Amino acid sequence: MQIGIVGKPNVGKSTFFCGATLASVEIANYPFTTIKANRGVAFVRGRCPHLDFNTQCVPRNAGCDNGTRMIPVELLDVAGLVPDAWQGRGLGNQFLDDLRQASALVHVVDASGSTDLEGNTVPLGSHDPVEDIHFLEREISMWMRGILEKGWDRAARQAHMSGQSIVPIIHDRLTGLGVTEAQVTAAMRDAALPENPITWGPEDMLRIADAVRKYSKPMIIALNKADLADDAALKRLSEAAGGMAVPTMAEAELALRRADKAKLVEYLPGAGSFSIADPSKLNVGQKKALDKIGEGMERLNGTGVQQCLEKAAFELLDLIIVYPVEDETRLTDHDGRVLPDAFLVPRGTTARGLAYKVHTDLGENFIRAINVRTHRTVGGDQVLQNNDVMTIISRK
Repeated sequence: MQIGIVGKPNVGKSTFFCGATLASVEIANYPFTTIKANRGVAFVRGRCPHLDFNTQCVPRNAGCDNGTRMIPVELLDVAGLVPDAWQGRGLGNQFLDDLRQASALVHVVDASGSTDLEGNTVPLGSHDPVEDIHFLEREISMWMRGILEKGWDRAARQAHMSGQSIVPIIHDRLTGLGVTEAQVTAAMRDAALPENPITWGPEDMLRIADAVRKYSKPMIIALNKADLADDAALKRLSEAAGGMAVPTMAEAELALRRADKAKLVEYLPGAGSFSIADPSKLNVGQKKALDKIGEGMERLNGTGVQQCLEKAAFELLDLIIVYPVEDETRLTDHDGRVLPDAFLVPRGTTARGLAYKVHTDLGENFIRAINVRTHRTVGGDQVLQNNDVMTIISRK
């Protein structure tokens, strides 16, 4: 699963990315610092099943900290988007191409209102961040509309003359963006367009593109620099985002992650506070900076970065965590590792679907599965639940 970190220039996208991944990328206070997309691995948290089975896990794809399992997700930090990027302005074409396979987007917005639409620094509070929330949605929808419109008249005429559904045609044009046919079908239902696609005008095309965007590239808003915005402003921005927003302090998260790595503080991503490991190792400036971070975290109940990623995974994408094992009695794989892998899958995934995710051959040769918690044998259409531990039985 890939989550894109998006937004206009100079709002803290790369800082959010680095804070979540501890990757090393260029960060500066001017537009278009990021030219090429940066990729890194962050984690979302879940309760490890080893607590329920009175054993100790041996993770292969991530760690486990006292029963909190870390599940990896790929983050993509792309170049900043400016108005009319869909027409190629700024680094728009590159930005949009980089987002093709993203499952969801974290839109980083400067909640303090200190950057204009172009990403230039302006006085604190002089720009309304609500504009940023809506302009980026429109840019992506316009980009999708442009893809749909190429040769549309001919394709629509052929579909209408043959009585073919327009859904497969839309899907075929957008499949390179990671759009599924089910998402197109849902978007068609929401858009309520005229039955004859030949009659669709530019606004109709934008309506279907916008509906497809909502399903295929769902978006959560990171209200960054939230420590510089008052509570009323944060509430207003959250309402503008439809409630799918989290106040964040990306700069504080990055500082704490680096300080923890240097053993200056003790901090777990997602925690509401931190502790200083050895005050004697800190200079006056560091102590002052940590005091300021602490005040912001107390007000906002943390830096919000980890919470934002988890809200994206578990609420926006509605993912669950499942644990496949080969030996249902020992909870091990063929190398003897206990609960080695944690998979993020969409809610509604079946036992056979999990088998395919583990390995194509396992899915194609699926016979049955065993729910390790209940000891029940289930068929391929059994819908999985969060934190299920499953053994897949297949033909050798």
